[in-house]
Amino acid sequence: MSTPESTRPADPLPAPPVSEDAERRAAGERLRAGLVVVLAIASGATDALGFLALGNAFTSVMTGNMVLFGVAAAHGDGSEMLLTAVAIGAFVAGAALGARIAGTAAPGDPVWPRAVTVALVVELVLFAGVSIAWWGFGAEPPRAAFLPMLAAAAAALGLQSSAIQRFGVSGLSTTYLTGTLTTVVIRLVSGHGVRAVRHSALILLGLVVGAAAMAGLLASVPMLAPVLLVGTVGSVLVVVLLRRALVHR
Repeated sequence: MSTPESTRPADPLPAPPVSEDAERRAAGERLRAGLVVVLAIASGATDALGFLALGNAFTSVMTGNMVLFGVAAAHGDGSEMLLTAVAIGAFVAGAALGARIAGTAAPGDPVWPRAVTVALVVELVLFAGVSIAWWGFGAEPPRAAFLPMLAAAAAALGLQSSAIQRFGVSGLSTTYLTGTLTTVVIRLVSGHGVRAVRHSALILLGLVVGAAAMAGLLASVPMLAPVLLVGTVGSVLVVVLLRRALVHR
């Protein structure tokens, strides 16, 4: 029996065409996701440099520094207290500067606001200062140089941390990643697929890779250690500037 015309299922509506702007934004978001992982590598590398070569203090893990400060205070270790306090203070100063430069997320922001690029340029300058000092001391900075070098590195990551917040992506970070790890666990336990946590997992992996790479350089070719800092942030800036030039051709 033929189906009456009135009861025949309607043909599915064609999917609305994706605009060129939407496609460009989606491509930009994918690129941004990759660049954020590279910045996480820089974060892990800088933390490893601070902990292994600049007095056993972190440059981005401020909760860890607070714990180290408390332990040093209990032991009466004034030198360690000073190092961790300087790292915390420099990170806070860098975060404040980053907030001033990058600003806060706003409706209509591009995928990668120009202010974030400016903030990363300042971070690169700070890393360049650390690198020059490192090479000037022949990869063996004296203890007297720990404070200024650690302060510059911590300020750089504080600045990066604030700059990333300009993207306005909830939970996105390249420095304070305990929350990222917690989010990954919660989503997996709640039944979300691996795809839902893939980017967060890559950021965590980037942190570990950066730390491992820095530890390897310090153990084998210490003169090249700063290249990892300058190279990661510098490569991000090059990619961002090249893409901007291509888009606006």
